[in-house]
Amino acid sequence: MSAQETIREQVTNNKVVLYMKGTPQFPQCGFSANAAGILKACGVGNFLAVNVLADPEIRQGIKEFSNWPTIPQLYINGQFVGGSDIMTEMYQKGELQKLLTS
Repeated sequence: MSAQETIREQVTNNKVVLYMKGTPQFPQCGFSANAAGILKACGVGNFLAVNVLADPEIRQGIKEFSNWPTIPQLYINGQFVGGSDIMTEMYQKGELQKLLTS
């Protein structure tokens, strides 16, 4: 299975997917830590966290899949939401919480 097929399967089969550097328990960059923290603050306890540092093909592939150059990247219901800054802005406005409960 190619990286693109793997990514497509992950975002299709999971309600919430966060592509990040590290894991929610041990993030490897501040932006990834922020993104995982926002999901936790929204009450999302069960989401697929994909550590892009563990797989260079996924790390590059997710950038091509979304046409977005940075990580972390959040997907909800198969749709690309954005990175850490967008997540923060949406969380502060209450938009992310609504999207997560839809």
